[in-house]
Amino acid sequence: MNADIPAGARMPYFWESIISLVSLVIGISVSIVVYGLDPQIPMLMGVVVASLVAMRCKFSWSVIQNGMVSGITNALPATIILILVGILIGVWILAGVVPTLIYYGLNVLSPSFFLPATVIICAITSLATGTSWGTTGTIGVALMGIGSGLGFPLPLVAGAVLSGAYFGDKMSPLSDTTNMAPALAGTDLFTHIKHMSYTTGVSFILTLIIETVLSLQYAGTAGNIERIETIRTLLDEHFTINIVMLLPPLLVMFVSYRQMPAIPGITIGILTAVIIAVGLQGAGYETLINAAFAGFEGATGNEDVDALLTRGGMDSMMYTISLVFTAMMFGGIMERTGQLKAIADKVLTLAKSNGSLIVSTVLTCIGSNMILCDQYMSIVMGARTYAQAYRDRGLAPENLSRAVEDSATVTANLVPWNSGGAYQAATLGVATIAYLPFAFFCWLSPLVTILFGVMGWTIKRIDEPAEAEVKEVEKD
Repeated sequence: MNADIPAGARMPYFWESIISLVSLVIGISVSIVVYGLDPQIPMLMGVVVASLVAMRCKFSWSVIQNGMVSGITNALPATIILILVGILIGVWILAGVVPTLIYYGLNVLSPSFFLPATVIICAITSLATGTSWGTTGTIGVALMGIGSGLGFPLPLVAGAVLSGAYFGDKMSPLSDTTNMAPALAGTDLFTHIKHMSYTTGVSFILTLIIETVLSLQYAGTAGNIERIETIRTLLDEHFTINIVMLLPPLLVMFVSYRQMPAIPGITIGILTAVIIAVGLQGAGYETLINAAFAGFEGATGNEDVDALLTRGGMDSMMYTISLVFTAMMFGGIMERTGQLKAIADKVLTLAKSNGSLIVSTVLTCIGSNMILCDQYMSIVMGARTYAQAYRDRGLAPENLSRAVEDSATVTANLVPWNSGGAYQAATLGVATIAYLPFAFFCWLSPLVTILFGVMGWTIKRIDEPAEAEVKEVEKD
């Protein structure tokens, strides 16, 4: 990764770049952990410090501002999706889509196996559609409602939803991250997926074991029949419940499988729900607009059910969007002024062995998710920084693409100010810090990858195929 340093400026020193990073981490930590405040203003202070460091290195204000604007520009597609998902959730509840999914789910899913079933359902959905965001914003929202009805703590359910969603995201050939990582690392898609299957398979099996144990543990206290029946009765009284309500999620999954981009795909899901809301739920124009902008407001008279249904709307995503924009301003400055490169170069000098190189890749990608605040930028950062180092050591590029995706893709949702973490918290209605310990697959994946790297398991060298061909020729 080469920083484009303009004339008159110089490359930041490592210690200067660390000052910017530490200012951000300390500011956010004190705000969230000590005072329980929102992180946007401390992040803006981090932007100020990063700007001052850049000015010390003789970068002009126009370059610094362009870095901020570039960071925000990178976040715009995610911002559009955030707005549409907020609208989708509000309209889907109004149309009876989410209530229907919850109603049927309470009939079918057993408390004893609810958590592993949630992981598997979300994994299949994400594999079929190639999107973790689409999975959590549709079937994930319904599973949160079902889990609440069964009496499971919501952070626990959110962790299971995210574990399944991100398994599918990183293993589906339809996923943008699964295509992006091998392209940047220099290998092909299916070689990348096959090589990931070793570490991903271990992480997924461990996740299912943990979820099964937790599900059995909570089954004894979760979901008393009276509570479940109350929820089902109230849903049936306030919404038309029938199989037609399943059309919008099925349609969204179908168009995603056909590789329609996320924005038009979500829009189709919204429009289909609008038709159902008007035709079957009797919703008027004013009710529709209110649900799309301010979200749906439950009015069943039952506090638990109303809390379950009062969600969604464009306005509900504005907090998340402000968080993403502020974070991307900081990340844009760090990348544009070479501060991120200074940190990465220092890390690279510490990678003396193949194992330490893989550890460095993983840690850089996780760090990039914290600094650049976007999983796509983290994938770019990891692949661009270490591609030459892997080649110099004779390591096949699929080792790099696996390390990058096992860390960058799955940990974005674990950082509260990352676009992934902000989106998932807003969509699932659970704070990132609350669900983080229970998103087992998402933090097991980088740990398993580090273990495989340090132990030298399934590490492929560039010359392995060539050596095999030579042996075949010698036999002939």
